[in-house]
Amino acid sequence: MKHTVLTAALFATLMSCMALPAAAQQKLLPAQSELGFVAKQMGVPMNGHFKKFDAQVTFDAAKLATSKVAFTVDMGSATLGSAEADSELPKATWFNVPKFPQASFTSSAIKALGGGKYEMTGQLSIKGQAHDVLVPVTMTQAGALTVATGVLPIKRLAFKVGDGDWADTSMVADDVQVKFKLTLSGVGKL
Repeated sequence: MKHTVLTAALFATLMSCMALPAAAQQKLLPAQSELGFVAKQMGVPMNGHFKKFDAQVTFDAAKLATSKVAFTVDMGSATLGSAEADSELPKATWFNVPKFPQASFTSSAIKALGGGKYEMTGQLSIKGQAHDVLVPVTMTQAGALTVATGVLPIKRLAFKVGDGDWADTSMVADDVQVKFKLTLSGVGKL
């Protein structure tokens, strides 16, 4: 009798799970996404980008309190498009890739501003330096895809990027614009 009750309970649980719509897995589509940065050297803008990055996203516009984003960047994938500059970026003065191979962002709160605009607060960690940041994000949807775009201004010296002889901001500006376009699948209606 006990076995029959247990089997019936297990069967009822399985049936109720099958009746619920499966939650779509939210996934970053790296091939359709971009992560770049703009810095100025002697007043001239230098555009760079990262070739490798990933994100774990749990976003529900109706449940922002439980929505989360965790983003990682392979710092060794940075490029400015020149072999000379690219060979300098991994060194200790700039990204120190051997010691700090990844940068990361982890959200702590997401706030809706209306019209597909959001503010995401969280902690950005680059080169072992962690700081709280406010990331403005605009989200749009087309079919099954959601695109999150934004620009995050940071101060490179706060993260010890370009320290030592390169801390002189007359050569390389302290201000850096981190630009992103992240294409996601599986996000529900905004």
